[in-house]
Amino acid sequence: MSFADLFQHPLGRLSLESLPFWQMLNDPTRGNVINGIIGTAAASMVVIGALVTIAMITRYRKWGVLWSQWLTSPDHKKIGIMYVVLALVMIVRALMEGVLMRAQQAFGLDGGFLSPDHFAQLFSTHGTIMIFFVAMPFLTGIINYVMPLQIGARDVSFPVLNSISLWLTAAGAALVMISLCFGKFSTGGWFGYPPYTEASFSPGVGPDYWIWALTLASLASTFSGINFAVTIYKERAPGMKLLYMPLFTWTALCTSIIMIFAMPPLTVATAQLALDRYLGFHFFTNELGGNIMNFANLFWLFGHPEVYILVLPSFGVYSELISTFSGKALFGYRSMVMATMAIATLSFAVWMHHFFTMGQSANINAAFGIASMLIGIPTGVKIYDWMWTIFRGRVRFTVPMIYSIGFIYLFVLGGITGILLASPTIDYQVHNTVFLVAHFHNVAIPGALFGLLAGYHFWFPKAFGFRLDERLGKVSALCWIFGFMLAFFPLYALGLMGLPRRSVAYTEPSYVPLEIAAFLGAILLTVALVTLVVQLWVSIKHRDENRVFAGDPWDGRSLEWSVSAPPPEYNFAVIPEVTGRDAFTLAKEAGKAYLLPESYADIELPRNSAMGPVLGVISFALAFGLVWHIWWMVMLFLLATVVTMIVHGFARDTTRIIPAQQVQQEHRRWLDAVAAATAISREDERKSANQGLAGQTLLGVPA
Repeated sequence: MSFADLFQHPLGRLSLESLPFWQMLNDPTRGNVINGIIGTAAASMVVIGALVTIAMITRYRKWGVLWSQWLTSPDHKKIGIMYVVLALVMIVRALMEGVLMRAQQAFGLDGGFLSPDHFAQLFSTHGTIMIFFVAMPFLTGIINYVMPLQIGARDVSFPVLNSISLWLTAAGAALVMISLCFGKFSTGGWFGYPPYTEASFSPGVGPDYWIWALTLASLASTFSGINFAVTIYKERAPGMKLLYMPLFTWTALCTSIIMIFAMPPLTVATAQLALDRYLGFHFFTNELGGNIMNFANLFWLFGHPEVYILVLPSFGVYSELISTFSGKALFGYRSMVMATMAIATLSFAVWMHHFFTMGQSANINAAFGIASMLIGIPTGVKIYDWMWTIFRGRVRFTVPMIYSIGFIYLFVLGGITGILLASPTIDYQVHNTVFLVAHFHNVAIPGALFGLLAGYHFWFPKAFGFRLDERLGKVSALCWIFGFMLAFFPLYALGLMGLPRRSVAYTEPSYVPLEIAAFLGAILLTVALVTLVVQLWVSIKHRDENRVFAGDPWDGRSLEWSVSAPPPEYNFAVIPEVTGRDAFTLAKEAGKAYLLPESYADIELPRNSAMGPVLGVISFALAFGLVWHIWWMVMLFLLATVVTMIVHGFARDTTRIIPAQQVQQEHRRWLDAVAAATAISREDERKSANQGLAGQTLLGVPA
């Protein structure tokens, strides 16, 4: 390619035909009109949402505040909040696509209303978004916010890298969102199997959107895994041994280790697929020595550990809140730690159960079937430990506890179907049916999403200083639980009846009643999400009535509850000394929770850095140029990447000092608020009397 060729087609493959309504206008058949209207409406929502957001920020003159206090902040707490916001934005699209798929299959007996190509895009984007741009940023955000506080650290070990991880994830999410406006997304599923995603089968931009979105997300997760693991190993407060760490921190550590080793195979797989598509390599083609099973092995070497990346942080959340809302120390702490490590280890030994139908030998199937069954043992240990923690505890049925109880029931059912699928003979019969879809969602939604939503409710008062509305939270939680059951339990029966997964239509009338029930379940899940949004709006409106500045609204047990709500940017005025598990509970029982320190010292914090958002914008532009073959854009932003890293390498003034006097003033203001607060009992913790001071925190006050 000559230099002149770079500018011969300045927009590459991008043209009017890339717009979602173009085919509808030029070939107005019934199918094209319906699909064009749906696609145009979705693109319009993206554009209008972006314009309204920009207009509101401009109107209220918040660009300066947004840039200086949020977008460039290296504070792990703000980065964690931005991750969660990204996840909640992306779940709106993913859920809408899920509802569309359920509607299509509910009316699929007569062919439905979606074209096969449109339906294939929906299940590809739905899976991609839910895994990489909802669950991953959600769990990364919660780990980001909570873990450094739990171990008594001021921040993560690499704050700027943390910001870069956030913005690479956001760039990948933006790439998926803009695929609604220009071109089409991949129709190859969230797993992108070649040869279907090779250029000869899918010459359009869809697989390229998928490749670059996942590449950005996988790099971000690898960086986060390294960052979290180093933080836990090196930044723990004095006295905090590994076996003194809260269970959530243990699950964060094991998740981080899985990220470090499982994400690179995905990055390699997408890079090799890109080389096949862009430069005519043959990694995954039958000709010239390629083999599509190499892709399958690389992808599932990531893909099955990914399941445990999703669920382990939620297991940690359940451990924290079940202990807190049962008023007991976690039962079987050591066995929970060992079970967590066992799950993390076994997660790398089960990936080939995805190949039970691909013709490998019976011996290999048997070995991986046994390994898949074994992973149920440490998971069962956790279930029993949670149940024993609840047993004879002083249980409060808060919103997080409702999610936890729903999880225990539903996850056990999902685990049982997982044991069934671990048998190669059973898997061979149902692998390509919606039975498998039901199983995966039965693990992922109660196991991951419910835990993340429970953590959102549990730690929201810590992050923002006021509690969420309890009544609306319960309505949303129950809608999530029963909506999930109605949406996915019918799929078990449909799978046993023979309905293939990813079917756009069918000819068997007996499927219709169960498909309609599943569609109604999807509607109920939409109600759950809408209620979650309404709950947030109502809670913000009434925030002054529910302030918990004292910082301990739930009688928490670990160190994050030992500081104000929200915490200061440096987390702790004085780094705490840890003498055992449940460090804050030990301090409260000893009457040392709110003592005035003998002295204060200056605190060094990292300065704000534009590195993260700048690299995020560059990465998005670079990936967009690669998708559309806009080669001058690719060259320009490759150069911009190099220049940005060089410029950042010359930065020297990278830290700032919080004076000891300021730390003292802020800390004493909080201690004065604690002294003025009324200690509340467990029965009153969901009332406006709760100012963040649990009754157990003052000696002589009855629980």
